[in-house]
Amino acid sequence: MADPDSPEPKFRRRAEHRPDELLDAALALFVEKGYSHTSVAEIARKAGVSKGALYLYFPSKQAVLEGLVRRAVSPIAIRAQEAIDIADADLRATLRALLTVIATALGDPKVFAVPKIVIREAVVAPEIAEMYRRAVFDNVLPAGAAIIRRAVAQGKIRPVDPEMTLRSLVGPVIMHLLLSEIFGIEPEGGLALDRLVENHLDILVNGLFPATESHDA
Repeated sequence: MADPDSPEPKFRRRAEHRPDELLDAALALFVEKGYSHTSVAEIARKAGVSKGALYLYFPSKQAVLEGLVRRAVSPIAIRAQEAIDIADADLRATLRALLTVIATALGDPKVFAVPKIVIREAVVAPEIAEMYRRAVFDNVLPAGAAIIRRAVAQGKIRPVDPEMTLRSLVGPVIMHLLLSEIFGIEPEGGLALDRLVENHLDILVNGLFPATESHDA
């Protein structure tokens, strides 16, 4: 009988590719079995390495998950900053670029799988939610609020609460993806992230009511 902890045969790859291979193996197992029910030995075996080899790159299973978070988030942060640099003179263009970057990235199943794992496992492993908060939200939320605060100071938008405004901006994109990925509810024509971004910005800038109508507060 084959040893269940022995690595699956794989073509030999250069060592610099191994962390990604380990992360790919972990992501597949976390999605299939859940974080709590996946062992380090299983990750190593699926990646075709020994458990000792895995520990050379990741000292624990949580470190593997942290590696998945970094791999998913870092490209988003880079693309978001590039979008801000390009469109900073035009606030509408900046918001469109930021929302498009976030929506497009989270629309990638390999990227969105990571927060789905965190949400699913946070109840039984609250340290995972804490790790994700430190790695993602503690960096993203202050940066986003700073953009809004700067726009207020420059007179581009009226005085608003930066933190609440940021949540209002990003919330519809997150809910759209949750409805699709977790509950299987999609609009006609599929996920349509580009249409969501344009619709959200239209409501944000122009409101819901015709400009000629007056409404009591």
